[in-house]
Amino acid sequence: MKLCVIPARGGSKRIPRKNIREFCGKPMIAWSIEAAQVCGCFDQIIVSTDDAEIADVAMKWGAEVPFMRPVKLADDFAGTTPVVAHAVQWHQDHGQELTAVC
Repeated sequence: MKLCVIPARGGSKRIPRKNIREFCGKPMIAWSIEAAQVCGCFDQIIVSTDDAEIADVAMKWGAEVPFMRPVKLADDFAGTTPVVAHAVQWHQDHGQELTAVC
């Protein structure tokens, strides 16, 4: 399976709630979700988030949110690599074989 992981932390300090703020008529996160859908490269598009409101918006725009991101991966110092690694491990733990991750 080819997996797209879109990281979307809830605690942005520079632009509060940036992932769900409207930009040109839709939430910011919708732009990433739609780009992943349109490219046709992925079997599954997920959003890794620690925030229920972001999860709801992401699902409304067609992404899946199969888990909530652990608190330790949702602070100001959590990098993208550990967040994606967590998503990969979650899928592997649930018996899904991944061929590509972006």
